[in-house]
Amino acid sequence: QVQLVESGGGLVQPGGSLRLSCTASGLTLESVAIGWFRRAPGKEGEGVACISGSDGRTYSADSVKERFTISRDNAKNTVYLQMNSLKPEDTGVYYCRVDRFRHITTAQEMCIIDNGMDYWGKGTLVTVSS
Repeated sequence: QVQLVESGGGLVQPGGSLRLSCTASGLTLESVAIGWFRRAPGKEGEGVACISGSDGRTYSADSVKERFTISRDNAKNTVYLQMNSLKPEDTGVYYCRVDRFRHITTAQEMCIIDNGMDYWGKGTLVTVSS
């Protein structure tokens, strides 16, 4: 059974940092496209940062560019999202998503297109507030 478990969310002040983790069981994250997505109250879901499976290239949404960094640790079967200079508008539930059938070829595609077939975690809440 495949499970993705996010952790690391919490309450942080504006300008602060958090590191989210997504650990998988039942599948290997090596060489597969993975993404971090968020859903804020009253807003559409957004792909914030993704990493390709083939060459490790990353893609970040304009809203988080130069503040958020996605990375993976194959030995720990975990993907991370380092979030710096957090803003109140970064508040939301953050989810990781894994390319189930290894069809996705680029990080940008992973962040922009939802094929409805992939694995998702249950999310971790990030609240940025003073």
